[in-house]
Amino acid sequence: MRFIVDLEIDLRQKANREIAIPMENYMKNNFSCLGIKTEERRAIFKSNCEKHKEEIKSNFRAIAWELFNQKEREFHQCAIDLICKEIKKKYVVEDIQLIEKMLISHSWWDSVDVLAKYLLGHYLLQFPEKKYQVIESFSNSSNMWLNRSAIIFQLDYKANTDFDLLKSECEKHKHSNEFFIQKAIGWALRDYSRFNPKGVKDYVNSTQLKPLSQREALRNLK
Repeated sequence: MRFIVDLEIDLRQKANREIAIPMENYMKNNFSCLGIKTEERRAIFKSNCEKHKEEIKSNFRAIAWELFNQKEREFHQCAIDLICKEIKKKYVVEDIQLIEKMLISHSWWDSVDVLAKYLLGHYLLQFPEKKYQVIESFSNSSNMWLNRSAIIFQLDYKANTDFDLLKSECEKHKHSNEFFIQKAIGWALRDYSRFNPKGVKDYVNSTQLKPLSQREALRNLK
């Protein structure tokens, strides 16, 4: 895949270990980084996309997955940018398999949150008949990042959020001691409170959420 070869050459030429070290520390040393700041990485990515439009158009799923299996975090970020851009309105039913693989591979909040909101969320808009089946599967998984995805996948739905489903997910996971689950519950409720403040406030006041979830959910309602 010439796109990946050229992209890797350009990215590695810009690698900066002095920048990489604090980036890795910020990611709790879960990943290696090249040390390329977001603006520069996106510029390199964009220029290579322009050079390889046809290859990307015909094979973007395989390209994204290969990029996502590289070692450094900048490649994962390029993979996410690529798949989210190219797959719009082009989902096929089988894409849920790729989405799940990306959610559980090299998982951290920075990748999962984008994939859940845009990739999973938009897939389920295109295939609404799959919504309950997929979310139940993710919600019941032993993988915490799939649980988080089931809670936050509606972040781009705005006023069209299925509040009953959101509340169901909050109820299922409200006793979790996982920071990222507690934070997800609060985030999803806070976001929806922009469109249904009374509903969110009434729900939070009538259930026993963890303090972190409660604080986050009500942050904009005080």
